[in-house]
Amino acid sequence: MSTIHYETELEKVLRGENVHQDLPVARLIEKALERKEGILTSTGAFRATTGRYTGRSPKDKFIVRERSVQDVIDWGNVNQPISADIFESLYMKVLHYLSEKDELFVRKGFVGADPEHRLSIRTLNEFAWHNFFVQQLFLRPSEEEMNSFIPEFTIISAPGFKAQPEIDGTNSEAFIIVSFEKRTILIGGTEYAGEMKKSIFSIMNFLLPDKGVLPMHCSANAGKEGDVALFFGLSGTGKTTLSADAKRGLIGDDEHGWSDNGVFNMEGGCYAKCIRLTEESEPEIFGAIRYGAVLENVIVDEKTRQPDYDDCTLTENTRVAYPIDYIPNSILPSMAAHPTAIIFLTADAFGVLPPISKLSREQAMYHFLSGYTSKLAGTERGVTKPEATFSTCFGAPFLPLPANRYAEMLGDKIAKHDAEVFLVNTGWSGGPYGEGERVKLKLTRAMINAALDGELNNVETVEDPIFGLHIPVHCPGVPDEVLQPKQTWNDKEAYDVKAKELAMKFKNNFSKFENIPAPIRAAGPMI
Repeated sequence: MSTIHYETELEKVLRGENVHQDLPVARLIEKALERKEGILTSTGAFRATTGRYTGRSPKDKFIVRERSVQDVIDWGNVNQPISADIFESLYMKVLHYLSEKDELFVRKGFVGADPEHRLSIRTLNEFAWHNFFVQQLFLRPSEEEMNSFIPEFTIISAPGFKAQPEIDGTNSEAFIIVSFEKRTILIGGTEYAGEMKKSIFSIMNFLLPDKGVLPMHCSANAGKEGDVALFFGLSGTGKTTLSADAKRGLIGDDEHGWSDNGVFNMEGGCYAKCIRLTEESEPEIFGAIRYGAVLENVIVDEKTRQPDYDDCTLTENTRVAYPIDYIPNSILPSMAAHPTAIIFLTADAFGVLPPISKLSREQAMYHFLSGYTSKLAGTERGVTKPEATFSTCFGAPFLPLPANRYAEMLGDKIAKHDAEVFLVNTGWSGGPYGEGERVKLKLTRAMINAALDGELNNVETVEDPIFGLHIPVHCPGVPDEVLQPKQTWNDKEAYDVKAKELAMKFKNNFSKFENIPAPIRAAGPMI
């Protein structure tokens, strides 16, 4: 299919009388309610459910194997290839499907708060609430920017279109396909709105490195003096909780770029988990769940319309999306200086990593590539005891390029801007999960505050004999004995056994990386 023909077919759909362009939030909510796509809750937030897909569907995500990218993409289980013929066939089927709908919704938006590295995106949605979702999650153009808007990428989302794998060449009824040459993301068969957000993040992870910008799956905040901190961590490590600090301004909660100008948020909103959410534990997020917010898969009382954040009947992955300015201490526009501190968060269920340690540049690159945390029993089907899990660069599902490309960029920026890097264990101490205790949140906050305030920059440290980590001897507000993990175990021999077990898991995981410089490879556990 020629590019001209391809664009013509899309323009035909976009010019249809059934298309609503850039409706305001109130009209989108009205439309979504009229179309019975969801309900209003007692807080004023809109609630939708997403059917069988309550999270991302990684096995249904593909990149079109095109000449311009076939030698660049890190092909494999994450970046699955699909042919141009399959993509173009599905593309035409989806456009035909959408053209017959009574209503469609189109929206213009930006990704990237730094205008120098901004991407303009257009979204074509079958559902009004999906269009509402992208309005709140992406950056919203001004009226002047609307008039001169030229889309660089288009998301086409048709949840009601179900693929037939035996005919369409997909793995299931759902598909998320990226074509870099056609500048298109084609989504069908899944109602989970997060696919749009994360697909755009994958696009940015592909485009930004060529501009010298490091894309990062992290949260970021800034102190009153302009000092910037980054928080990397997988689910369950406390990333959202620990980066939400009333004393510091929120730059963003999930996706950032680090350019020669500093750090910038890619988005204009937040997409927070709300399972077991309470006003006491997360007052900022709790307060953001009001009119203009979108709740996903949260159980709501039929009579009172009161959300029940403890109910996981539909999924543990209940979510809320809202504009970032719903957070009182958000920084707008979402740009800040270069980071002075970088925090890698891990929930170590083995109970052997120190609650805080300092990393050299090489160690930072090693642990960035490793992206370690633990899955706990009950969190996934089949998980009956703690399991080590590794997600490259703390965001493996969203990395189209080889991992060492991102790690090298991080190492260069750490060196250039003299950022301090810390590994913080929010998991267990005194024994593994089931025997020891989880590190108290107040102690973790004290350690992070000390790190961000520079109080650990020149403190005396001791080197962990197995992991090589530099452990502070003292930290304000934290008992000295808590800082040394082995000292918290009653059975020191059992600690050694468990530490070596985890160290071997690090070694085995790291063996998959090729062409890694020797100093970085040597920065891992020493066994």
